[in-house]
Amino acid sequence: MAPKTRAQLAEALRKRDVPREAAEAVLDRFTELGLINDEAFADAWVDSRHHGRGLARRALAAELRHRGVDSDTINEAVERVDSDQEVETARRLVERKLASTRGLDPQARTRRLAGMLARKGYGAGVAYRVVREALESEGVEVEDDFP
Repeated sequence: MAPKTRAQLAEALRKRDVPREAAEAVLDRFTELGLINDEAFADAWVDSRHHGRGLARRALAAELRHRGVDSDTINEAVERVDSDQEVETARRLVERKLASTRGLDPQARTRRLAGMLARKGYGAGVAYRVVREALESEGVEVEDDFP
C-alpha cells in the first residue's frame, strides 16, 4: 500500500462506515506514532514527482491539495524546489522532447513543447523562454509575437 495522507485515510475510513469518533481516535494515534505524517508525505511527493515526472511547483501543489494536504504543508514542501531548479528541469524536459518535433515548423514545435511544459505546471513565461532557448540552440528562429 502506498503512503497516504491523513485526509485520504479519513476518507477511506468514512467509506467503510467507521464511526467518526473512532476514526479520529485511530488517526490521532497513528499520527502520534508517526505512522501518518503529512509533512513527510508532502516532501517525498515533491521529490518524487519533480525529479521523476518533471512537475513544476504549481502542479505539485495541486496534486497535494487533491490529496488533502493543508496549505501550509504544501507551501513548505513546494518551496524546496527553487526557481533555478524548476527552470533546469524544464530544460531537461524540452531537451528530451525536442528531437520528436524536428521537421515541424517552428511555431508548431513551440506550441507542442510549451504545451508539454504547461501540462506539467510550468508558467507561460518559463515555458516560452526555455523552448525559445532550445530552438535557438538548434539554429531555429522563433517569432517574437508567439505567446
